[in-house]
Amino acid sequence: MSDFDYDLFVLGAGSGGVRASRLAAAAGAKVAIAEEMRVGGTCVLRGCVPKKLLVMGSHFAQDFADAAFYGWTLDAPDFNWPALIAAKDGELNRLHGLYMQMLEKSGVTVVNGRAQLTGPHHVAVGTHVFSARHILLAVGGWPSLPAIAGIEHAITSNEALELPALPRRLAIVGGGYIAVEFAGIFAALGVTVIQILRADQVLRGFDADVRAHLGDALAEHGIDLRVKTQVLGIDRRPDGTVLLALDRGEPLAVDQVLFATGRHPNTAALGLESAGVALNDKGAVIVDAFSQSNVPSIHAIGDVTDRMALTPVAIAEAHCLIDTLFKGNRRAMAYENVPSAIFSQPPVATVGLSETDARQQFGDIDLYFTRFRSLRDTLTGSNAKTLMKLVVRADDQRVVGAHMVGADAPEIIQGIAIALTCGASKADFDRTIGIHPTAAEEFVAMREKRAT
Repeated sequence: MSDFDYDLFVLGAGSGGVRASRLAAAAGAKVAIAEEMRVGGTCVLRGCVPKKLLVMGSHFAQDFADAAFYGWTLDAPDFNWPALIAAKDGELNRLHGLYMQMLEKSGVTVVNGRAQLTGPHHVAVGTHVFSARHILLAVGGWPSLPAIAGIEHAITSNEALELPALPRRLAIVGGGYIAVEFAGIFAALGVTVIQILRADQVLRGFDADVRAHLGDALAEHGIDLRVKTQVLGIDRRPDGTVLLALDRGEPLAVDQVLFATGRHPNTAALGLESAGVALNDKGAVIVDAFSQSNVPSIHAIGDVTDRMALTPVAIAEAHCLIDTLFKGNRRAMAYENVPSAIFSQPPVATVGLSETDARQQFGDIDLYFTRFRSLRDTLTGSNAKTLMKLVVRADDQRVVGAHMVGADAPEIIQGIAIALTCGASKADFDRTIGIHPTAAEEFVAMREKRAT
């Protein structure tokens, strides 16, 4: 008989926690999972899925406008924001129910409430204390807000997904992926969007050409980019408008201000100190390559570790961990060539190294670059351009980075990621026949090296 109530007790029923629970149960482990909100986590309920639904909903505005150039005569379309939010909520409810069914069918015990560690092998939920051979922290992250005067008048990405009505003027503070995605959503729906960022360009950490191209595209879509600017304070006027004090220029009056200035690991008040779990300076759980903390019985995956905050990565980390703990297959997650996408308008997708990172790692590199107008826009008259870029290691001609800004970029880069994972060379790309006419074919048609 086991000395513990459970073989595995999971804190957090997001994508990573749910996957770990189901895999462990399938391997014969006795598993419980605790969740203080709804099962589904950030991606399903407060991030990827609802945000992508809003992106798709907002994009119809451009589709309707373009339809006239293709012979369609339409009555003036009318948009209903509450209807979109209601449809989105209906889908989230369906997904929540589906996740609950999956856990139930897997034999996982769901414990409702906030869990706290009381020791290396003990978890308290309310007045009940559970013992577990292994404890998994999969509690994700939460939006961060700066400590400035009036910050209580701001909203985060969580509330932006639930707004009862569209604001007329919206300030978005931040230049990362969340900021540019919401800027695209609201601008497409007719909201006047002012995006405020401390840096001189959006998407810090991405390839420089991608950053510049997207910044230009956002401006062309009518988004007012205020670069090298910080919000010093916020005040709400009697009429309900919000006044932002800036370190440059006049105060800015808007109907709503959304802060998208980062997320932090959700480790506060989890009782990690009582269990002796070490955290880094960002509050993330420090783990080794096998997702084990400094306490052998306590493990962590996903955003709470601040390694690579992507849902598919958390799921893959969960799979590796369960293989290690319960299947006798000690396995670590590989973080090379993980593709990612930003559902801005236009979307961005990337896999592998940026030009700067490749130079730092390899020294000599070759670059292939193209910028073109898509076939769709030849009839609409739009000047929007698609960007594609390949980064190639000079000595052996292996492709080590691929970047795209433009329609269908996430769908295209997913396929390119397979090639990079397999170690494809530029010659492999060159001898691949393109599908014509598509944008994707340009990735196998670039022949001229870009001057470096």
